[in-house]
Amino acid sequence: MRIVIRGGRLIDPARQIDAILDLFVAEGCIAGVGRPPDGFAVERIIDARDRIVCPGLIDLCARLREPGQEHKATIASETRAAAAAGITTLVCPPDTDPVIDEPSVVELIRRRAEAAGQARVLTLGALTHRLRGERLAEMAALKDVGCIGVGDGGRPVPNTLVLRRALEYAATFDLTVFLTPIDPWLGHGVAHEGQVGTQMGLPGIPASAETGIIARDLELVRDIGVRVHVGRLSCARSVELVARAQADGLPVTADVAVHQLHLTEIDLAGFDSRCHVRPPLRGLRDRDALRAGLANGVLGAICSDHQPHEPDAKQAPFGDTEPGISGLDTLLALSLRLARDETLTLPMVLERLTSGPARILGLDGGHLGVGAPADVCVFDPAADWRMAAGTLRSRGQNTPFLGWELRGLVTHTLLRGQIVYERENVDLS
Repeated sequence: MRIVIRGGRLIDPARQIDAILDLFVAEGCIAGVGRPPDGFAVERIIDARDRIVCPGLIDLCARLREPGQEHKATIASETRAAAAAGITTLVCPPDTDPVIDEPSVVELIRRRAEAAGQARVLTLGALTHRLRGERLAEMAALKDVGCIGVGDGGRPVPNTLVLRRALEYAATFDLTVFLTPIDPWLGHGVAHEGQVGTQMGLPGIPASAETGIIARDLELVRDIGVRVHVGRLSCARSVELVARAQADGLPVTADVAVHQLHLTEIDLAGFDSRCHVRPPLRGLRDRDALRAGLANGVLGAICSDHQPHEPDAKQAPFGDTEPGISGLDTLLALSLRLARDETLTLPMVLERLTSGPARILGLDGGHLGVGAPADVCVFDPAADWRMAAGTLRSRGQNTPFLGWELRGLVTHTLLRGQIVYERENVDLS
């Protein structure tokens, strides 16, 4: 279909464009920016006046609860939620059931994502067999079937020798390694080891559970030279360690989950299990350091860290509940709050959601250059809405942001030039 997205404020951070421009789409690709190509015959017009047009969002960490369907959320339901949130590309970590350590599992996820047709799903292969941290996975075979990288799936390798061999093996095949910074022994708590958690009697996870493992991993990177991405930082000191490594020229990138930019340990008051996350919510100083790291580019991406759960997973004493937040629905709106708070400019926010993640993944994407796949997000930056259970499109309703007044609502999402989401005119106030 030949589509023109007309009259919107087009923000393409990768190409440093921020202007009122029409965008032309044909045969699944960007056909023109500002002016149509010769012979362009419009079949559909999207009125984007007073709206922002940007590349489709890229989410570096979203659990879709398949292929084993250990939870009822599925690739079909969660990619529909992603499309409604302006997300066109999702990265699925390897801790599915079964683990993504065999080509057949990669193929199964790909087929189900393509059948749903709502968002592009990229997979990370397992760093070790069954993610047990004992022997290496067949990384070459996983790369051959399309894995974008390999990772520990939230289960860090405790044996440093095994991790070193895994990093060396990944480097041989030019694979980026996605690591989770949590010490397997120090990370058994459920809250930040601080005054709030202590007063509530909750087992604590110290900041050193994150910083110690980052320091170890960075020294291995210094020895081997492998590309490493450190996912979902939560501590001020972690930002400092990654900044130092980057200044030293190490091939290290990092991201932050969007909820860590707005919530702190104070939000655990009342033992709200919806705030049980891993890594835990930490102090105000940590939150501000994460925001600063995002602003100065040390943290190259914002992710949802989407973990949909059934209701009973959060209906137990705090320490017995499952950690995680359903984050797809709020990724854009919560990120836009950073611009309203003047933590980042709007183009910087969108860069951390589009070309920043694409660069980390080594993809030629996250931009609206002529010839690029037409993955496009159109949103109304002035649309106010109240987060309520009825507004969530994910099967997971486990979010502490219920009741929050948010601003910024997606009106259209295009994937490869096809409109996969178009908002109906409903009252969300």
